[in-house]
Amino acid sequence: MTKTFLVTGGAGFIGSAVVRELIATSTHRVINVDKLTYAGNLGSVAVVADDPRYAFERADIGDANAMRRILERYQPDVVMHLAAESHVDRSIDGPSAFIATNVVGTLVLLEEVRGYWEALKEASPEKAAAFRFHHVSTDEVYGDLEPDDAPFTEQTPYAPSSPYSASKAGSDHLVRAWARTYGLPTLVTNCSNNYGPYHFPEKLIPLMILNALQGKPLPIYGDGGQVRDWLFVEDHARALIRVADQGRVGETYNIGGHNEKTNLEVVHALCELLERLAPSEDGYRHLITYVEDRPGHDQRYAIDAGKMERELGWLPLESFATGLEKTVLWYLANEPWWRAVLDGSYQGERLGVGA
Repeated sequence: MTKTFLVTGGAGFIGSAVVRELIATSTHRVINVDKLTYAGNLGSVAVVADDPRYAFERADIGDANAMRRILERYQPDVVMHLAAESHVDRSIDGPSAFIATNVVGTLVLLEEVRGYWEALKEASPEKAAAFRFHHVSTDEVYGDLEPDDAPFTEQTPYAPSSPYSASKAGSDHLVRAWARTYGLPTLVTNCSNNYGPYHFPEKLIPLMILNALQGKPLPIYGDGGQVRDWLFVEDHARALIRVADQGRVGETYNIGGHNEKTNLEVVHALCELLERLAPSEDGYRHLITYVEDRPGHDQRYAIDAGKMERELGWLPLESFATGLEKTVLWYLANEPWWRAVLDGSYQGERLGVGA
Protein backbone atom coordinates (compact mmCIF):
# COMPACT_ATOMS: atom_id res chain seq x y z
CA MET A 1 0.00 0.00 0.00
CA THR A 2 1.33 3.40 -0.96
CA LYS A 3 1.90 5.66 2.04
CA THR A 4 3.05 9.21 2.62
CA PHE A 5 6.29 9.40 4.62
CA LEU A 6 7.21 12.70 6.22
CA VAL A 7 10.97 12.64 6.93
CA THR A 8 12.39 15.34 9.19
CA GLY A 9 16.05 16.05 8.58
CA GLY A 10 15.77 14.57 5.10
CA ALA A 11 18.63 16.67 3.73
CA GLY A 12 21.04 15.35 6.36
CA PHE A 13 23.27 12.31 6.12
CA ILE A 14 20.98 9.52 7.33
CA GLY A 15 17.76 11.32 6.42
CA SER A 16 18.81 11.78 2.80
CA ALA A 17 19.68 8.07 2.59
CA VAL A 18 16.14 7.26 3.79
CA VAL A 19 14.64 9.64 1.23
CA ARG A 20 16.67 8.18 -1.62
CA GLU A 21 15.87 4.60 -0.54
CA LEU A 22 12.13 5.26 -0.28
CA ILE A 23 11.94 6.83 -3.74
CA ALA A 24 14.17 4.16 -5.32
CA THR A 25 12.57 1.03 -3.84
CA SER A 26 8.93 1.81 -3.04
CA THR A 27 5.83 3.52 -4.38
CA HIS A 28 5.56 5.74 -1.30
CA ARG A 29 5.34 9.52 -1.40
CA VAL A 30 8.12 11.31 0.51
CA ILE A 31 7.94 14.75 2.13
CA ASN A 32 11.38 16.01 3.13
CA VAL A 33 11.28 18.58 5.95
CA ASP A 34 14.64 20.18 6.72
CA LYS A 35 15.78 23.48 8.21
CA LEU A 36 18.96 23.35 6.08
CA THR A 37 21.40 24.20 8.83
CA TYR A 38 25.15 23.79 8.20
CA ALA A 39 24.89 20.00 7.66
CA GLY A 40 21.70 20.03 5.56
CA ASN A 41 22.48 19.68 1.88
CA LEU A 42 19.92 19.47 -0.91
CA GLY A 43 22.69 18.10 -3.11
CA SER A 44 22.27 14.88 -1.14
CA VAL A 45 18.74 14.43 -2.51
CA ALA A 46 19.30 15.93 -5.96
CA VAL A 47 18.88 12.51 -7.58
CA VAL A 48 15.22 12.37 -6.46
CA ALA A 49 14.37 16.08 -6.59
CA ASP A 50 12.38 15.81 -9.84
CA ASP A 51 10.44 12.69 -8.87
CA PRO A 52 6.70 13.45 -8.68
CA ARG A 53 6.47 11.48 -5.40
CA TYR A 54 8.98 13.78 -3.69
CA ALA A 55 8.41 17.18 -2.10
CA PHE A 56 10.65 19.44 -0.02
CA GLU A 57 9.61 21.84 2.74
CA ARG A 58 12.20 24.09 4.36
CA ALA A 59 11.09 24.33 7.98
CA ASP A 60 12.30 24.05 11.57
CA ILE A 61 10.83 21.24 13.69
CA GLY A 62 10.71 23.79 16.53
CA ASP A 63 8.29 25.98 14.56
CA ALA A 64 4.86 24.75 15.67
CA ASN A 65 2.94 26.69 13.03
CA ALA A 66 5.12 25.35 10.22
CA MET A 67 4.82 21.77 11.46
CA ARG A 68 1.04 22.10 11.79
CA ARG A 69 0.75 23.47 8.25
CA ILE A 70 2.90 20.71 6.77
CA LEU A 71 1.07 17.94 8.60
CA GLU A 72 -2.31 19.28 7.51
CA ARG A 73 -1.19 19.77 3.93
CA TYR A 74 0.42 16.38 3.32
CA GLN A 75 -1.54 14.12 5.72
CA PRO A 76 1.32 11.67 6.35
CA ASP A 77 0.88 8.04 7.29
CA VAL A 78 4.37 7.90 8.83
CA VAL A 79 6.51 10.59 10.43
CA MET A 80 10.17 9.56 10.53
CA HIS A 81 11.98 11.95 12.84
CA LEU A 82 15.68 12.25 11.99
CA ALA A 83 16.19 16.01 12.38
CA ALA A 84 18.86 16.50 15.03
CA GLU A 85 22.13 18.10 15.96
CA SER A 86 24.42 15.08 16.01
CA HIS A 87 28.12 15.86 16.45
CA VAL A 88 29.62 15.26 19.89
CA ASP A 89 32.45 17.76 19.36
CA ARG A 90 30.02 20.53 18.45
CA SER A 91 27.92 19.70 21.50
CA ILE A 92 30.97 20.23 23.71
CA ASP A 93 31.51 23.69 22.24
CA GLY A 94 27.83 24.69 22.16
CA PRO A 95 25.43 22.43 24.10
CA SER A 96 22.45 24.80 24.06
CA ALA A 97 21.85 24.28 20.33
CA PHE A 98 21.55 20.55 20.97
CA ILE A 99 18.96 21.04 23.71
CA ALA A 100 17.05 23.49 21.51
CA THR A 101 16.84 21.15 18.51
CA ASN A 102 16.95 17.65 19.97
CA VAL A 103 14.84 18.19 23.09
CA VAL A 104 12.69 21.28 22.56
CA GLY A 105 12.34 20.67 18.82
CA THR A 106 11.24 17.09 19.43
CA LEU A 107 8.73 18.32 22.03
CA VAL A 108 7.20 20.78 19.56
CA LEU A 109 7.05 18.15 16.83
CA LEU A 110 5.48 15.58 19.15
CA GLU A 111 2.75 18.01 20.18
CA GLU A 112 1.91 18.93 16.59
CA VAL A 113 1.93 15.28 15.55
CA ARG A 114 -0.30 14.43 18.51
CA GLY A 115 -2.79 17.11 17.46
CA TYR A 116 -2.73 15.85 13.88
CA TRP A 117 -3.24 12.24 15.02
CA GLU A 118 -6.08 13.14 17.39
CA ALA A 119 -7.89 14.94 14.54
CA LEU A 120 -7.20 11.97 12.28
CA LYS A 121 -8.94 9.64 14.72
CA GLU A 122 -12.13 11.64 14.19
CA ALA A 123 -11.80 12.11 10.44
CA SER A 124 -10.36 8.75 9.42
CA PRO A 125 -10.10 6.10 12.17
CA GLU A 126 -8.53 3.56 9.81
CA LYS A 127 -5.77 5.97 8.76
CA ALA A 128 -5.22 6.97 12.40
CA ALA A 129 -4.89 3.32 13.43
CA ALA A 130 -2.16 2.79 10.82
CA PHE A 131 -0.26 6.00 11.65
CA ARG A 132 3.26 5.73 13.08
CA PHE A 133 5.71 8.21 14.64
CA HIS A 134 9.21 6.76 14.21
CA HIS A 135 11.91 8.43 16.29
CA VAL A 136 15.49 7.77 15.16
CA SER A 137 18.15 7.87 17.88
CA THR A 138 21.66 6.71 18.70
CA ASP A 139 23.47 4.04 20.70
CA GLU A 140 25.35 6.84 22.49
CA VAL A 141 22.42 7.25 24.89
CA TYR A 142 23.59 4.03 26.57
CA GLY A 143 26.98 5.45 27.53
CA ASP A 144 30.02 3.28 26.87
CA LEU A 145 31.20 -0.27 27.44
CA GLU A 146 34.24 -1.96 28.93
CA PRO A 147 36.19 -4.19 26.52
CA ASP A 148 34.59 -7.41 27.79
CA ASP A 149 31.04 -6.08 28.27
CA ALA A 150 28.18 -7.53 26.22
CA PRO A 151 26.81 -5.22 23.50
CA PHE A 152 23.97 -2.80 24.13
CA THR A 153 20.46 -4.28 24.00
CA GLU A 154 17.10 -2.55 24.00
CA GLN A 155 17.04 -3.04 27.79
CA THR A 156 20.40 -1.38 28.49
CA PRO A 157 19.96 1.50 30.97
CA TYR A 158 20.61 5.00 29.69
CA ALA A 159 23.88 6.64 30.79
CA PRO A 160 24.73 9.39 28.27
CA SER A 161 28.20 10.94 28.52
CA SER A 162 28.15 14.00 26.24
CA PRO A 163 25.80 16.96 25.78
CA TYR A 164 24.82 15.41 22.43
CA SER A 165 23.94 11.98 23.82
CA ALA A 166 22.17 13.56 26.80
CA SER A 167 20.00 15.60 24.43
CA LYS A 168 19.15 12.50 22.40
CA ALA A 169 18.36 10.57 25.59
CA GLY A 170 15.99 13.40 26.53
CA SER A 171 14.22 13.19 23.18
CA ASP A 172 13.91 9.39 23.50
CA HIS A 173 12.29 9.80 26.91
CA LEU A 174 9.84 12.37 25.52
CA VAL A 175 8.76 10.03 22.73
CA ARG A 176 8.14 7.16 25.14
CA ALA A 177 6.25 9.47 27.51
CA TRP A 178 3.97 10.63 24.68
CA ALA A 179 3.31 7.00 23.83
CA ARG A 180 2.52 6.06 27.44
CA THR A 181 0.53 9.17 28.38
CA TYR A 182 -1.26 10.04 25.15
CA GLY A 183 -1.26 6.72 23.32
CA LEU A 184 0.70 8.10 20.36
CA PRO A 185 1.75 5.12 18.20
CA THR A 186 5.53 5.38 18.35
CA LEU A 187 8.59 3.42 17.34
CA VAL A 188 12.14 4.13 18.53
CA THR A 189 15.38 2.98 16.94
CA ASN A 190 18.91 3.35 18.29
CA CYS A 191 21.72 2.92 15.80
CA SER A 192 25.48 2.54 15.87
CA ASN A 193 27.97 4.80 14.03
CA ASN A 194 26.95 5.35 10.41
CA TYR A 195 29.26 5.89 7.46
CA GLY A 196 28.81 6.11 3.70
CA PRO A 197 28.16 8.56 0.84
CA TYR A 198 27.05 12.16 1.48
CA HIS A 199 28.52 12.19 5.02
CA PHE A 200 29.31 15.67 6.34
CA PRO A 201 33.10 15.83 6.76
CA GLU A 202 33.23 16.76 10.45
CA LYS A 203 32.85 13.03 11.22
CA LEU A 204 35.78 10.59 11.35
CA ILE A 205 35.57 8.65 8.07
CA PRO A 206 34.79 11.48 5.62
CA LEU A 207 37.25 13.81 7.40
CA MET A 208 40.04 11.24 7.06
CA ILE A 209 39.25 10.62 3.37
CA LEU A 210 39.19 14.28 2.45
CA ASN A 211 42.22 15.23 4.53
CA ALA A 212 44.18 12.39 2.95
CA LEU A 213 43.22 13.44 -0.57
CA GLN A 214 44.39 16.97 0.23
CA GLY A 215 47.63 15.84 1.90
CA LYS A 216 46.53 17.15 5.30
CA PRO A 217 47.16 15.49 8.69
CA LEU A 218 44.90 12.64 9.78
CA PRO A 219 44.22 13.54 13.44
CA ILE A 220 43.61 10.60 15.78
CA TYR A 221 42.11 11.40 19.19
CA GLY A 222 44.18 10.00 22.05
CA ASP A 223 45.67 6.63 21.13
CA GLY A 224 42.93 5.77 18.61
CA GLY A 225 41.81 2.80 20.69
CA GLN A 226 38.15 3.86 20.96
CA VAL A 227 35.88 1.15 19.54
CA ARG A 228 32.78 1.78 17.43
CA ASP A 229 30.29 -0.53 15.70
CA TRP A 230 30.16 0.70 12.09
CA LEU A 231 26.92 0.61 10.07
CA PHE A 232 26.75 1.45 6.35
CA VAL A 233 24.17 4.21 5.96
CA GLU A 234 22.20 2.49 3.21
CA ASP A 235 21.84 -0.60 5.40
CA HIS A 236 20.54 1.70 8.13
CA ALA A 237 18.04 3.32 5.74
CA ARG A 238 16.69 -0.11 4.80
CA ALA A 239 16.38 -1.01 8.47
CA LEU A 240 14.52 2.19 9.31
CA ILE A 241 11.99 1.62 6.54
CA ARG A 242 11.54 -1.98 7.70
CA VAL A 243 10.79 -0.75 11.24
CA ALA A 244 8.36 1.89 10.00
CA ASP A 245 6.52 -0.68 7.86
CA GLN A 246 6.60 -3.73 10.15
CA GLY A 247 7.73 -2.70 13.64
CA ARG A 248 5.46 -3.24 16.64
CA VAL A 249 4.00 -0.06 18.11
CA GLY A 250 5.71 0.96 21.33
CA GLU A 251 8.85 -1.09 20.68
CA THR A 252 12.50 -0.11 20.51
CA TYR A 253 14.86 -1.66 17.96
CA ASN A 254 18.67 -1.48 18.07
CA ILE A 255 20.33 -1.30 14.65
CA GLY A 256 24.02 -2.15 14.28
CA GLY A 257 26.49 -3.17 11.61
CA HIS A 258 28.23 -6.05 13.43
CA ASN A 259 31.54 -4.28 12.75
CA GLU A 260 33.49 -3.32 15.88
CA LYS A 261 36.67 -1.45 14.95
CA THR A 262 39.02 0.87 16.77
CA ASN A 263 39.34 4.35 15.31
CA LEU A 264 42.97 3.58 14.44
CA GLU A 265 41.93 0.40 12.59
CA VAL A 266 39.43 2.46 10.59
CA VAL A 267 42.06 5.03 9.59
CA HIS A 268 44.56 2.31 8.64
CA ALA A 269 41.89 0.64 6.46
CA LEU A 270 41.15 3.97 4.77
CA CYS A 271 44.83 4.56 4.06
CA GLU A 272 45.13 1.10 2.47
CA LEU A 273 42.05 1.71 0.32
CA LEU A 274 43.23 5.11 -0.81
CA GLU A 275 46.68 3.75 -1.66
CA ARG A 276 44.95 1.27 -3.98
CA LEU A 277 42.21 3.52 -5.40
CA ALA A 278 43.99 6.90 -5.46
CA PRO A 279 47.73 6.14 -5.26
CA SER A 280 49.99 8.79 -3.76
CA GLU A 281 53.76 8.86 -4.18
CA ASP A 282 54.34 8.95 -0.42
CA GLY A 283 51.29 6.92 0.61
CA TYR A 284 48.93 8.11 3.31
CA ARG A 285 49.91 6.53 6.64
CA HIS A 286 52.62 9.11 7.24
CA LEU A 287 49.82 11.71 7.55
CA ILE A 288 48.49 10.08 10.75
CA THR A 289 48.97 12.31 13.80
CA TYR A 290 47.86 11.89 17.40
CA VAL A 291 46.07 14.79 19.08
CA GLU A 292 44.63 15.52 22.51
CA ASP A 293 41.61 13.33 23.19
CA ARG A 294 38.05 14.59 23.26
CA PRO A 295 36.78 15.46 26.78
CA GLY A 296 34.69 12.59 28.18
CA HIS A 297 35.37 10.40 25.16
CA ASP A 298 33.37 7.14 25.31
CA GLN A 299 35.66 4.13 25.00
CA ARG A 300 33.47 1.52 23.29
CA TYR A 301 30.06 1.17 21.65
CA ALA A 302 28.62 -2.12 20.43
CA ILE A 303 25.07 -2.97 19.35
CA ASP A 304 23.20 -6.23 19.72
CA ALA A 305 20.88 -6.06 16.69
CA GLY A 306 19.42 -9.52 17.26
CA LYS A 307 15.89 -8.22 17.78
CA MET A 308 15.93 -6.67 14.29
CA GLU A 309 16.91 -10.02 12.80
CA ARG A 310 14.51 -12.14 14.86
CA GLU A 311 11.42 -9.96 14.56
CA LEU A 312 11.88 -8.09 11.28
CA GLY A 313 14.26 -10.28 9.31
CA TRP A 314 16.81 -7.50 8.79
CA LEU A 315 20.55 -7.98 8.45
CA PRO A 316 23.11 -5.55 7.03
CA LEU A 317 24.04 -6.28 3.44
CA GLU A 318 27.47 -4.64 3.60
CA SER A 319 30.53 -5.83 5.47
CA PHE A 320 32.86 -3.15 6.76
CA ALA A 321 35.25 -3.84 3.88
CA THR A 322 32.63 -3.56 1.14
CA GLY A 323 30.92 -0.56 2.71
CA LEU A 324 34.17 1.31 3.24
CA GLU A 325 35.27 0.73 -0.35
CA LYS A 326 31.91 2.01 -1.64
CA THR A 327 32.34 5.07 0.57
CA VAL A 328 35.84 5.89 -0.66
CA LEU A 329 34.82 5.36 -4.29
CA TRP A 330 31.87 7.72 -3.80
CA TYR A 331 34.07 10.53 -2.43
CA LEU A 332 36.56 10.03 -5.26
CA ALA A 333 33.74 10.31 -7.81
CA ASN A 334 31.88 13.21 -6.19
CA GLU A 335 34.42 15.94 -5.59
CA PRO A 336 31.95 18.75 -6.49
CA TRP A 337 29.71 17.69 -3.56
CA TRP A 338 32.46 17.76 -0.93
CA ARG A 339 34.28 20.76 -2.40
CA ALA A 340 31.08 22.77 -1.99
CA VAL A 341 30.91 21.72 1.67
CA LEU A 342 34.56 22.56 2.36
CA ASP A 343 34.18 25.91 0.60
CA GLY A 344 31.13 26.69 2.70
CA SER A 345 30.28 25.94 6.30
CA TYR A 346 33.19 23.70 7.36
CA GLN A 347 36.87 23.59 6.49
CA GLY A 348 37.92 20.58 8.56
CA GLU A 349 38.79 22.50 11.72
CA ARG A 350 39.05 20.74 15.10
CA LEU A 351 35.93 21.11 17.24
CA GLY A 352 35.15 20.11 20.80
CA VAL A 353 38.23 21.45 22.54
CA GLY A 354 36.39 24.22 24.38
CA ALA A 355 36.26 22.15 27.55
